[in-house]
Order: sequence, then C-alpha cells, then structure tokens
Amino acid sequence: MSGGAVSLRAQLARAERLRRWRAFGLVAPLFFFLIVVFVAPIGDMLLRSAHDVELRNVWPKTAAALAGWTDRAHVPDEAAFAALAADIRSAKAAGTLAVPARRLNYAVEGGRTLVFNTQRKLPETADKWTDAFLGADPRWGDVETWNAIDQAAGPLTSFFMLAAMDRQMRADGSIVLADANRRIYLDVLARTFLVSAVVTALCLLLGFPVAYLLATQPPARANLLMILVLLPFWTSLLVRTAAWIVVLQEHGLVNDALIGLGLIERPLRLIYNRTGVYIAMTHVLLPFAVLPLYSVMKGVNPVYMRAALSLGARPTVAFLRVYLPQTTPGVAAGGLLVFILALGYYITPELVGGASDQMLSHFIAYYTADTVNWGMASALGALLLASTLALYALYNRLVGPGGVRMG
Repeated sequence: MSGGAVSLRAQLARAERLRRWRAFGLVAPLFFFLIVVFVAPIGDMLLRSAHDVELRNVWPKTAAALAGWTDRAHVPDEAAFAALAADIRSAKAAGTLAVPARRLNYAVEGGRTLVFNTQRKLPETADKWTDAFLGADPRWGDVETWNAIDQAAGPLTSFFMLAAMDRQMRADGSIVLADANRRIYLDVLARTFLVSAVVTALCLLLGFPVAYLLATQPPARANLLMILVLLPFWTSLLVRTAAWIVVLQEHGLVNDALIGLGLIERPLRLIYNRTGVYIAMTHVLLPFAVLPLYSVMKGVNPVYMRAALSLGARPTVAFLRVYLPQTTPGVAAGGLLVFILALGYYITPELVGGASDQMLSHFIAYYTADTVNWGMASALGALLLASTLALYALYNRLVGPGGVRMG
C-alpha cells in the first residue's frame, strides 16, 4: 500500500511539473517577445544615456592622461597636451577626427571648429606642446575645455543626463545650471506634460457622455455606435492628421463654414499652433478614453440610480453622488491610458503644431536621426520614462488600494 501511495504521489508530481512546463511554453513566446521589443530597448536606452566611449576610442592617449588630472583648478600638465597632439595626428591619419570633434561640440560652443582649427595649426613637433596648443587657440588654456574632454572620455558619464535636466558639471565637480542658450529641456518636458494633461481632460470630457450613451442603449444600437467609435482605428494616424490640416487650415472647411454663417469676418488660425495640436490629438486618442469608460459603465447596475431617485434625490444629485463614483475606475484607467499615450506623441504635434508646440519626442527624434547623438536622445528618453513612472507612482498612491479615492 505504501509503495502504491509513493507511486501515486510521484505521478501527481510529474503531472504538476508537466502542467507548469506546458503553461510556461504557452507564455514563453510572449515573454521573449516582450524582452526583445520592450525590455531590451529600454535597457539599451538607459545604458546609452550614461555610456560614452566615442572620444575614448579615437583619443585613447588623451583619455589615459586625463585619468591622473587631479588639480582641477588648472589645465592638465604637459603630458596631457602631448598625448592630445599624438591623438589628433593619429585621428587625422585614420580619418576619424570628426568623431571627437562632434562629441566635444556637444559640451563646448564651437568645439568642432576648435578641434579642426587646432589640427591645422599644430606643428609636427614642439618643444612644449602646451605653448603650441595655446598658440593655436587660447581656449586650450580654459579649464572647462579640458573638463569637457575629461567628461567625454568615459566610459561612464553624467553629461547627457545632466544636460537633459538643463544642468552641467564644472571642473571642480559642482553641478550648476547650463548656459541660457542650452536650457530648454525642462521647459519642453513641462510643455509635454501640459499638452498631455489638456488632451486627457478633453478626451474624458468628450468621452464620458459617449460612453454613457453606449452603456444605456440596447445592444444592437450600442454595437452600431461602437463601430463608429472604433472607426478611427481603421484609418492611418498619418492620414487622420493630414485630414485635420485640410479641415483646419486658413481656407479649410471650419473657417469657410464659420465665415459663411457670419460668425467670423476673417479666418481663425487653427493650425500650426497649440489649438491644432489639441484638436488633432484629442480626435486620435478619444477612443482610448471611451473604451475603458464604457466597460465600467456597462457594469454599473441601474438599480442604484432608481433607488436614489425613489428616495427623493434630484437626478443631478443622484448622478453625482451615486452613479459618478462608480465610474471612477473607468475615469482613472481611461485618463491614465490617454495621458501615457499622449506623452510620446510625435507625428501629430510635428505636423499640426508650431515650433513652440513640439513635445519631447520631437527632440528625441532630432538627436536620433539628424545629429546621431544617441547619448542625448537616450538621456531625454530616460528623463521622460522616469517622469512618467514618478507620476504613475503618485497616481497609484492617490487612487490605488489604500489611497484616497474620488467620490
């Protein structure tokens, strides 16, 4: 009997292991897909924001010489100037001088010009390389020029993350505000959150009555109306944005209709400004607010409203005190979904917005495609990710389990 019990227990354990492996096999494709297309790119982005080896690979002698630079109140010694001269000659011969010149240009105004002008003026040999560099350009006597080279020497650097927060590190190690002409990213981040918040509010205000209508209609009519809500998903985002350009332009349908009705005398400026961005983004993201609201409203029992009315509550009071609090999960889910999607929008603000309406994604795309500054693009992406996670943590603390609930 004991042998049979052990055998049965072994069979049950084997069956349980097979069940677990089968379950893992079912979710494994999705698991690896998320790692490849989501986790790995985010990890690479975070790494690139702090990993910088471009200058070190081309100027290895200079990077090694600056490792012993301790007196940050003065420029490095003669050995560092000699190492830089050797690296400049080697990079010129290899055709790679543009790499450190471009990297230095990120931190020093006219850094690219400084490197190439110095290369042309440096002699083949010199008794004292310090004097040769100062004769080529006085900026080599500036401690901050060498500090920029030292920060770019890597392999780890805080330059990009500090620049993304409008900060810079001085030679003495202090962190200060960046120059006025470089302090733009925190303003752009604030603009990104402002636009996303306004679009989220508009989507909730417009989507709430639509979802309420869908939830209170008979199934056949509700399904037909739901098709109209989902219709924008069947059209390309680029096509929808281009259509808004046609509709909102100076002689578009909206302005022509308003002038024809006598409501305005001259066309309104509805495109290439913040108004156009709000309208186009709200249109694109509205279904993402309607669907969560509808799913929650569909589960709200109408008996509660009828009970409140039968007890003497006015319809408005019954709606605000009884119905609206039950839709809070849908409002929170729809608002969070729209807000997060709006944060990363690029095409719509790029096409219908003006120069002062571009969001952080515009600058990420600029540094990725135009200037090939992967470090700065990654730092801005990391800043946006960190800000989003911080707001989500705050949201979860306010409306999550144990938090303050609306209504």
